Amino acid sequence: MNYQPKESPQSKRLLPSTSMLAAFDAAARTGSFTAASKELALTQGAISRQVNALELQLSVNLFHRNKQNITLTEVGKSYAKEVNSALSHIRSATLNIMTNPDGGTLNIAILPMFGSRWLMPRLADFLAKHPQITINTVSKLSPFDFAHEDVHCAIHFGKADWSEANSTFLMAEETVPVCSPTLFKKAELAQADNVCANVINLPLLHISTRPEAWQQWFNEHNVISKTQSQSNSKAKQGMHFEQFSIATNAAVAGLGVALLPRFLIENELKRGELQIICNTPQATDNGYYLVTPNDKLSYPPILAFTSWLSEVLASE
Repeated sequence: MNYQPKESPQSKRLLPSTSMLAAFDAAARTGSFTAASKELALTQGAISRQVNALELQLSVNLFHRNKQNITLTEVGKSYAKEVNSALSHIRSATLNIMTNPDGGTLNIAILPMFGSRWLMPRLADFLAKHPQITINTVSKLSPFDFAHEDVHCAIHFGKADWSEANSTFLMAEETVPVCSPTLFKKAELAQADNVCANVINLPLLHISTRPEAWQQWFNEHNVISKTQSQSNSKAKQGMHFEQFSIATNAAVAGLGVALLPRFLIENELKRGELQIICNTPQATDNGYYLVTPNDKLSYPPILAFTSWLSEVLASE
């Protein structure tokens, strides 16, 4: 005989019924028990009873009641936001199961330019091979916590140091200094004795997620020492950007020199919109990784996506 532990009274109190939560959510969004009753096809009295029961279970007042009007209390506003989010997730999951019973949803956090320049052009192949899987993407630049975001996996640049997660190496990265052909000609770089050294005299375009990139490139190519760079205003000039895509556009527009991953600017190089100043790529210890929480490693859409990524990278 299988023993099923009984749910404690406290646990039951913390998990109100969906009918209570749906009535509260509708009333909170519409600001009216009457409007909520029409939305849920219930009587006004039924909505009122459900909300009253919820308040009794939680031992808090969720609404201020003034004759025919209701307004959320401060605690009610906070609870309404969380309840609406939770119900939205349940509706989404239910719809996915109903419309795609043999597949699943894969929510991926991606770096914006990696997603637009590398992943998206190849993603049609994955969808053709796995039509039952629905992919949703969200752009992420800063670190985040899998436990608090609705994401199954992430494509991350850095080191394989995420806790409680598996990191699958995808590729390394080499960055090169590039500028527009117009700026290259204007700066007379073709006539320079040391093209790399002359980069320091041009406006430098900086990426906020790679704050030390230029300094590392200067050190690696013996262009300028760290001490010199701290006192040299030329090393500090130029614009700062949050994303590679905007920095790329700025370089194309002739606003300065950008240190960009070669594989992300292949189109601009082929079209002649950007020109490599000196073909001395900078390699780092960091790389691109597919990061998956340990508790989602066996999720079928993730297994399919990981296998597909490996196939694509092996063929390129």
